[in-house]
Amino acid sequence: MAMTYEKPAGARLGSRVRDLAGASWRPAVFLVVVFIVWWAATALGWVKPYLIPPPAKVWEAMTQDKDLLLKHTRVTLYETFIGFILAVLAGQLAAIAIVFSPTVEKTLYPILLFAQVVPKIAIAPLFVVWMGFGPGPKILSAVLIAFFPVVISGVAGLRSVDPELLDLAAIMGAGVWKTFMKIRFPASLPHLFSGLKVAATLAVTGAVVGEFVGSNEGLGYILLIANGNLNAALLFAGLIIMSLIGVLFFVAIEVAEALLMPWHASRRRKVEATM
Repeated sequence: MAMTYEKPAGARLGSRVRDLAGASWRPAVFLVVVFIVWWAATALGWVKPYLIPPPAKVWEAMTQDKDLLLKHTRVTLYETFIGFILAVLAGQLAAIAIVFSPTVEKTLYPILLFAQVVPKIAIAPLFVVWMGFGPGPKILSAVLIAFFPVVISGVAGLRSVDPELLDLAAIMGAGVWKTFMKIRFPASLPHLFSGLKVAATLAVTGAVVGEFVGSNEGLGYILLIANGNLNAALLFAGLIIMSLIGVLFFVAIEVAEALLMPWHASRRRKVEATM
């Protein structure tokens, strides 16, 4: 007799981690190739050092200025994290309002689209005028850039529920809140996490955009100073750290997705046992 059983949560997470590790070798190989090309182009003199610095110079800048980079990295991390959390909360609340209220949808959707197409770099100076040179304008820039994908994915997820499940819940006497918590919200998680992955990387961009406009701290400020001084090595070091922050946020959401959605078809791992 054959039967199937589902792995426990710890085994599922371990399996997911192994899958991620197995899928990471191709990007790792690609990065190695890019590094070799970068090193060869600078070592053979194909590009000028002030345009693309050698990898050794970038590493030297990262080690010699590690205290400076660490200080400004903490600032950007803080702005990115707070902006991302606020964008998730506001975006999910907006998605719920849009799904449950046709009036809100007809009123809010066009405004959201208009706000999305407005270049944030163009309105970021207004945030500095309104809120000063503190972290507020940078956090607000991160919120505005990360907000839209959260709303869109949230609306798509909440509307992806099988209508027959909603009818069944109504027949069984479940209220709106219970139906939302037990059916609508869990069913929306796959779509929502897809939006969160996009929003996480955009939040880093939003924070740096705010730092470009008016700031005396953060990685955006470091990039401006390095560019003004023609310090390509420090510029590349800042760009690499920014990229690592985006990757860190993305991986964190991947882990949260594996923990919070073990029931989803993409997360389940079943094995067969014979008796």
